[in-house]
Formats: sequence, structure tokens, C-alpha cells
Amino acid sequence: MTPYVLTVSVCLVLQDARSITASGSAVILDPRMVCKKNRRTRGRLAQICRNETGLLKEITRGVSLGASECAHQFRNRRWNCTTQRRSMRKILMRDTRETGFVNAITAAGVTYAITRACTAGSLLECSCEKEVPKPRRGRVSAIPLPPAPAQTDRWQWGGCSDNVRFGLQKSREFMDSRYRKKSDIKTLIKLHNHNAGRLAIKSNMRVECKCHGLSGSCTLRTCWWRMPTFREIGDRLRDKFEGAAKVIGSNDGDSFMPESSNIKKPGKKDIIYAEESPDFCSPNMKTGSLGTHGRQCNISSAGTDSCDQLCCRRGYVESTIRETENCNCQFKWCCEVICETCYVKRDIQTCL
Repeated sequence: MTPYVLTVSVCLVLQDARSITASGSAVILDPRMVCKKNRRTRGRLAQICRNETGLLKEITRGVSLGASECAHQFRNRRWNCTTQRRSMRKILMRDTRETGFVNAITAAGVTYAITRACTAGSLLECSCEKEVPKPRRGRVSAIPLPPAPAQTDRWQWGGCSDNVRFGLQKSREFMDSRYRKKSDIKTLIKLHNHNAGRLAIKSNMRVECKCHGLSGSCTLRTCWWRMPTFREIGDRLRDKFEGAAKVIGSNDGDSFMPESSNIKKPGKKDIIYAEESPDFCSPNMKTGSLGTHGRQCNISSAGTDSCDQLCCRRGYVESTIRETENCNCQFKWCCEVICETCYVKRDIQTCL
């Protein structure tokens, strides 16, 4: 599957459908077009557009990263984070749990790409973090300190820590600044899920250390902060998707609460939504559903990709395909591996 590039920014950042152009099966949103369409914007978003072209490049990479991860996490589900432009646009206009996941994984992707660029020295505006961040009581932005090492260890902070604070800041400025003055339930849900995506990175920073000493004795360790892999971030947000909480607007007009009093109030790391999802079994352009007809299912699976689940109990048709693979490989001195091409048959099941 070809990942869509910057698809989700359409509704997440600017809600401007005019900035979308098609390229094959992909949907591309050029950050330069974003800035051109919003030349009258003031504040930090305007400053990024006018003066920080390197940062815009990393934002582009970040949204693409989030899009690819979304496609991976949902590859075996009825809704597979489709690259189809019209379908994704409809999904992002709603407030379903799928919308919440896309918002969260995109904010995480932007944060991750910017932070990684800082560590690599690719951005003039930042560098890696040289000192351990100190926690601030009562501040959400504080990063938790790692457990203290054993007293027998000698260790010090050093190396080049991932500057996640800069990544968090720029992600908020670019993705959230347009919505800060709004308090409708749709905006509150969007901003909450953006933050949940960022917290999936910030709350899971890990400490990596390098030993120093003769013959690997590790008499001294140098330690630094490192982000988890983005696959780990995707896995955590997928788990949050599974346990997403449905919310409604509060009476004060500028907050939300659980739909039922029996449901625990969602935390800052949780994904939330306000609309029930369609079943995605049949095509419906009003909801963005493409249906599952023609999708391959797994007859031996009991999960979301099972033929019973994926085909919505409509049944499936079996067929046999021929595939090529390397076989009878031999090592030839020196230094070459020579293989034959073999044809193998594989049975597949396709949803009716």
C-alpha cells in the first residue's frame, strides 16, 4: 500500500480542501501551499511559514510518517486507513474514534520528525538536548526523570539526548494554534487527541547509557534521553484507540465529559470521540466507507482480518495464485550466492 503523504493535515491543520491535490493514489498537501493559502495568519504559524522552511520540511516528513504508521496499524481491519482522497476527507470531517487516531498519530509523527531532526543537526533552530530536563511540579510539559541507577553505579548525563521539548513545542504551534480561540466540542476533541499523540512520545522517553572503562568494566556510564521507536508509538496509540472514550460537550460550553456517568473521565493520554463509527462493510461516501468487497482475508485467523470479520459475514471466494521465490540457493566462492527461481502456489480468500 502506498502511504498517503500529508493527507491528514487537510482537516487537522487547516480544514482547507482547496489545498489538496491528487498524485496517483496519494493525496499530497504541500506545506508551502498551506502557508500561501493562509498568508494573513498571524502568530507562530505565520512565523513558521515565513521564516522556518526547514521546519516545514520536517513537518511534511512527520505527517507522512504518521500516515504510514496509520496504514500499518489498520492494514488488517475493515477501515484500513485508506489512501483514497475523498474517503479520508470524509473520515476527518467527523468525530469518530478513527478520526481521533489519525489526529493523534499525525501529531505524534510531526513531533517525532522534528525531534529527530534536532538530534541529527538538520535544523538550525535547535540541537540535541545536552542536559537532563528537570521536572516542574504541576507542569504538563515536564518530562519524568528515569529511575535512579543503583548506588554501585557511577553515571552522568551526557551524550546527545533527543530534544523532545522542541518537537512538542513546534508541533503545538503548527497544528494547534489555529484552534486555540475555539471552544466547540469538535475543536476540543481535536486538540485533546493531538495532545494524546504527543504524550505517547513524551511519556515513554527512555534512558540509554554507554559504558566506559577498561575491558568493558563499565566503571562509569554516560546516559541520555532517547525516544521510543515510532512503531512503539503506533502500537500504544492503537491500544488507546481500542479503549477510546465517547464524550459529549459540558454545560459550560468549553469542555467535555464522558457520555455516561458510569464511564471514567478520560485522561490526557486517552483518545476520545463523539460519533459512533460506521461498520465500514459497504461503500458509503457520506461516511467515507469504501466497504470490504475485494479485500483479502485470512481464513485461519480469529482476529480483525478473519474472513468472518473482514467480510462482514458475506462470505468469501477462494482462488490460487502463483508466486515466485528464491530457492536452491548455493554459496559460490567468493563471494556470491546463486539462487534458482521457483514458482509456488498460494491459496487466497477474497471477500464477496
